[in-house]
Order: sequence, then structure tokens, then C-alpha cells
Amino acid sequence: MQRWWDGRQWTEHTQAPQPVQVSDPSRVQHQVQQQAGVHPSGPGGGTLFTEPLLVVNQKAKLIELTNEYAVYDSNGTQLGSVVEIGQSGLKKAMRFVSSFDQFMTHRLEVRDRFGVAQLVLTRPAKFVKSTVVVSRPDGQEIGRIAQQNAFGKIRFDLQTTHGVVGAIQAENWRAWNFAISDHSGAEVARITKTWEGLAKTMFTTADNYVVQIHRSLAEPLLSMVVASALSVDTALKQDSRGFG
Repeated sequence: MQRWWDGRQWTEHTQAPQPVQVSDPSRVQHQVQQQAGVHPSGPGGGTLFTEPLLVVNQKAKLIELTNEYAVYDSNGTQLGSVVEIGQSGLKKAMRFVSSFDQFMTHRLEVRDRFGVAQLVLTRPAKFVKSTVVVSRPDGQEIGRIAQQNAFGKIRFDLQTTHGVVGAIQAENWRAWNFAISDHSGAEVARITKTWEGLAKTMFTTADNYVVQIHRSLAEPLLSMVVASALSVDTALKQDSRGFG
């Protein structure tokens, strides 16, 4: 069991590492090559931070009360997961009956394949623009993903103590696909939305996408890019109206 760190102190709450979920490798490969049109260039290092391609699939639910994602490599091997934590009964109830929970604080934990926390993503209560605080599991802040506009093609800056190290730019106003750039404006990663078919899209809340990381990145940009890729449909897109 792992003791939970709330950003200030160790609490009485504990969590057990989650078992690796079994996925159909052919389904993930189809998602990458046929749906996203991406052809992997070669194997990576086998972790969330060393693979050049991440496949992010949300657990399909008729009603989404808690966000849960599995993250795979291009061959369908699970690399980790993204799980919403700290959900109270009241917050789940608000999520069930309304979209008011978009104005509440949300916290996501990025875990490796063994269930060990790697990053904590906190999106404080928002009104118009979103900000996501990216931290280490011990509470050390790495940076912030800060929304810059509320209309048109949405843009987020990747802010750290070293200044703005990059940006996320939605490629259309519906904010389905994204380009991630470094401080010079050069594209370093790309997020492509994939679809499970009309029936599943209409009747469940599942969101799936493929993330391409074009080259090796140094810290803190690497952690900010991975955090951006793994939170784009959870911390950044809490309500059905998109990024507003």
C-alpha cells in the first residue's frame, strides 16, 4: 500500500497499486495505424516517458462520474494509467445531475504500469479559462498548463519556473486535435483524436486518442508534454462544451 501525499502532508489515506489491464493488441494497433494514420518508427524505452507513441483510451461508461484512462504503446502493451482521485460523493452526485462539476477542483494521478504514481495533475476550480498544475507525487510543482483564450482555436502555454517552455494549440475550434510545440514554436508532439464508431460515441463518454512525441525531450519540457498528452481529455476538457 502507498500513503497518499496531498501536496502538504502525508494523509491517512492509502492506495493499492492497480493491476495492468489486458487489452487486445490488434485493437490498439488498428487505432494507431488505421484510425490515426500513424505508422510507428520503432520501439521506445517501455515507459510513459520514453515511448515515442502513446495510445490513450478512456474506460467506456454510460455516465462518467470518475475519469479513468489506460495508456498503451503502439503494440498494445499497457504503460500506465490516468485515474481521477479525491472524488467526494457530493462531487460525483453533481457530475451525475449537471455539468456544475466543471467549476470544482479536479485531481488526476498518472501511474506507471505497476500502479506507482509518476505525476499529479490538479485543475483548480475554473470559471472561463483552465489551469492545470503539474506536480511530482511528493508535491513538488513542475509547471502549469495555462489556457490563454476562451474563443476560437484554444491555446495553452506550458509555464515553468524557467518561463514558457512550450504551448498546446488546438487545430480547430472543436478542439479535437492538438499540436504541442517547444519555446521556439517547433512542433514536438501531436495529439490525434480517434473514434470508436457512432454507436459507442453516442452512448458512452469514452474518449480515445493517439499521441506522437517526435523526438527526445529534456526536462521540464518532457514532463509537461507527457502531462499535456495525458490530461487533454480529462483535466482540460471537463464539460461537454469543450474548453470554454
